[in-house]
Amino acid sequence: MISVQQLYKKFGKNEVLSGVDLEISEGEVFAILGPNGSGKTTLIKAILGMVLPNKGTILVKENSIKKAWNYRREIDYLPQIAHFPGNLTVKELIKMIKDIRGGTASRELELITMFQLEPFLSKKLSNLSGGTTQKVNIVLTFMFDSPLLILDEPTTGLDPVSLIQLKELIASEKEKKKTILITSHSMSFVEAVTRDIVFLLEGKIYYKGSISALKQKTEQQDFEHAIASLLQHSYD
Repeated sequence: MISVQQLYKKFGKNEVLSGVDLEISEGEVFAILGPNGSGKTTLIKAILGMVLPNKGTILVKENSIKKAWNYRREIDYLPQIAHFPGNLTVKELIKMIKDIRGGTASRELELITMFQLEPFLSKKLSNLSGGTTQKVNIVLTFMFDSPLLILDEPTTGLDPVSLIQLKELIASEKEKKKTILITSHSMSFVEAVTRDIVFLLEGKIYYKGSISALKQKTEQQDFEHAIASLLQHSYD
């Protein structure tokens, strides 16, 4: 589904990605982890075509994304920070996104109910709390039925009930054999939704494999301590 080959990206003199190689098969769920500044968001934006790499190749479904754009129609993307037009209401935004993408959404009513957004449909986006805005962000992402999902810090601002709903939503997408990439600083959330991770450090892949194998490698019983141990050993 996704093949990243020898990807390099610099911002000025700062090399953010340093020869990243990553293969993700169709139907796999991966969490891309790492400390701030490790290159997670840059990698995701490169896959989305929002950042142009200095060197390297990205293939989606065996086709290069260079000078292409149609592949994005098969991606549902949840950005870390959603910048919505504040003068629009929630229902106006949903309609606008449906119109832009061709009106192919089929799940918005189900998702609106799931995240209890009915009371907010006529409210302007500028008047919503951060948590409610994130729920709108989730609805806009999952209301389409694309084979590839990219979720950048999806838990931001969510209350416990909405967090449970999000986990169940991701589980249902996994059952449909969708390919899902997730970044998150919540290790408990990552462990709940996937078994496999990629750990980036200073623009390079420092670990790729299962959470259980990482625990064995670091001799830690829980995931958070395993990640902390991995990070500590990387600086030794």
